[in-house]
Order: sequence, then structure tokens, then C-alpha cells
Amino acid sequence: MSEAKRKVCIVTGTRAEWGLLSPVARLLSQRPDVELQIVATNMHLLERYGHTIDLIRAEGFSVSAEVPMEADSDSKPDTARATARCLEGMAGAFERLLPDIIVILGDRYEMLAVASAATIMRVPIVHLHGGEVSEGAIDDSIRHAITKLSSLHLTSADLHSRRVIQMGEDPGTVFNIGAIGVENALALEPLPKEDLEKLLGIPLDRRSLVVTFHPATASEGSAASQFGALLDALDSFPESSVVFTYPNNDADGAVVIDMIRSYTASRPGRTVARPSLGAVNYLSLLRYIGAAVGNSSSGIIEVPSMGIPTVNIGDRQKGRLASESVIDCPADAASIRQAIATALLPATRRKAAVTPNPYSRPGSAARAAELIATFPLSRLANKRFHLLIP
Repeated sequence: MSEAKRKVCIVTGTRAEWGLLSPVARLLSQRPDVELQIVATNMHLLERYGHTIDLIRAEGFSVSAEVPMEADSDSKPDTARATARCLEGMAGAFERLLPDIIVILGDRYEMLAVASAATIMRVPIVHLHGGEVSEGAIDDSIRHAITKLSSLHLTSADLHSRRVIQMGEDPGTVFNIGAIGVENALALEPLPKEDLEKLLGIPLDRRSLVVTFHPATASEGSAASQFGALLDALDSFPESSVVFTYPNNDADGAVVIDMIRSYTASRPGRTVARPSLGAVNYLSLLRYIGAAVGNSSSGIIEVPSMGIPTVNIGDRQKGRLASESVIDCPADAASIRQAIATALLPATRRKAAVTPNPYSRPGSAARAAELIATFPLSRLANKRFHLLIP
């Protein structure tokens, strides 16, 4: 009699997160000992963010469940209410799908709802990218909370593994696999530059920039004032074409989107905005431009492996392990202007091209898939606090 397949449920809420998880999903789907389930929620289901559930299906995957959680606005109270709706929807999805193990990545509020539902329903959780620090966002606290609700930890660096163990997790359940996003970026065959220029409608060269800016949910200063400072700084580089990607639907994200639309509408031919570029377009774009600008974790984790500098603005990623190719600056126009000018210098690019990325580790996706598919479930039940000091 053959052994039952392990039901592995991957839950995803954003385009960026799915771009990291999709290679793992592909490997799991090819295993004879795994029944893959995918649950899509939050931004994947929203038209204004590109309805990126279509991208999941376009890759040949079936979506096992959709969990809507659209908020009435992007205010903090409505975001909290949307999180409650997500928890309720996840309970229903897990009740129907009966997964053996649930896989989540990162630190977003919907993933806290996922982890809460799974914990109450006694389904073990695999958590990717725990142990990291981003002091300028509530994501920092959410990430650590998810760590304590999870049983198997796949981290992106030795430092992050040590932090997870410091939080009382069993060292035998903590594995540094590196960042899957870096492996994705290095393995991708980029689209031709001409195809991207046709798709975006603007020219691309080593002066071009990609901008991704999210509200810094735990920082002082409004998203509007910080992003306004960035837009002011960009006007000092009229020869640079600029590709904007939309922020996540965090509190005040709609304000940033409105500012992007207004800015690009008044500067046609040089600027363009896309709710979602998709992993292939985004990673290909990084091969042809001068720098990434904003405060996204991608600028810290994946971009350095593309050999270009990152201008990291403000406190959103404060405390995160970073390559020397990342240029940190305060969220004021003068500082941002200076940082972009530095990033576009030939000497800075030469340095970025040879600077090691601390998140790079070969075989990240394969290692993740193997652990998810084979780690004994019996070892993930009844967690105990691992005390470092006897």
C-alpha cells in the first residue's frame, strides 16, 4: 500500500511574494510524494493591483482556494478589519483542504492571519525569511510573531538563523537556505531590452531607474511627505527614465499610488507606472538600468545580485542585513538626490558589479522543497521553547 501524499498548502498574498515562492511550488508539484495546494488572498484578488492571481494560473498552477479580504480603505482600522476577514476565510479554506503543512513567507499582516488560523487548527507552519529585521515597519513585529507560531524555519542567512534560535526555536528546525529570490534572479534568462522598452513605452539605459516605495508603517512622517521628497529628487535627473511599481496595500498605500499616477501623467515618454511588472519583467529590467530606488526589501535582497546599486530611503528597512552596494539615505529630497547621483556614478556601478550578496546561496529553492516535503511532521508538533541558557 503506497504512503499517502503530503498535502502542502502554500499561501500567497502579493505578486512579489509569489515570485519568490513559485520555484518552490514548481518543484513541489513535480514530486510524487506531495499534493500541492495554493491559496491566494489579498492583493492577488484586487484589480487595482493587477489581479495577479491570473499570473499564478498563467504559470500552470491551480488555485485551491481564494480568500478575499479587501478593506474599505487603507486606513489602519480598516486594515485590521481586513486581517480579521482573512483569518476567518483561512479557517474555512483549511477546513476544506485539510493540509498537512502550510508554507508562508515573510511578514505581512495577512500572513499573521494565516499563521493564527493554522496554529489554532493545529496545522504546522513552514516560515521563510524569519529572523530578519526591518525596524521602520510593523512588518518587523509581525515577522517575529509568525516565527513563534511556526515550527519549521527556512532563513536567508546565518545571522537570521541565530536570531530565530535566540527566540526560543529548536535549532534542529532552523535551516539557512539563502534567499530564493537571489537564485531566481541569477537563473533568469532576461528578456531583450527592446522587448521591455516596447512593453513599457520608454527608453532604458544605464541612467534609468526603477522605483518601488511602500509606506513606512512604523516610521515618523507621512507616506505623502516622504514620497513627495523622492519625486522632488527625481526631477533633478531629467535624462533618467523612471519605471514605478505600485506599493503594497499597506495603510496609506493609496496615497502613494495617486502621487505616482499624477507624476507619470505629467511626464509622458520618460516615466511609466505599473501595478505589477511580474517577476520576469522586473528581474529583466534590473539588467538594463542604473539603479533601484525606494524602500522595498527587493532592493536589499535581490538587486545586489544584478550588479547595480540600490538607493534605500528612510527607515523601512532599517536593521536589515545588506550588501555594500546598498546606499542608505534619509527620506528628504536633498539626501535622496545625492544618493541617486552617487548610485549613477560609473565607479559606484563598478563596485556594485563585484560586491558579494550576503543572501546568495546555491540551491535555495531545491533545499526548501526538500525540507517542506520530507521533514518529519512528528517533529513539528508540540513545540517546546529552546532555552539557550541552562
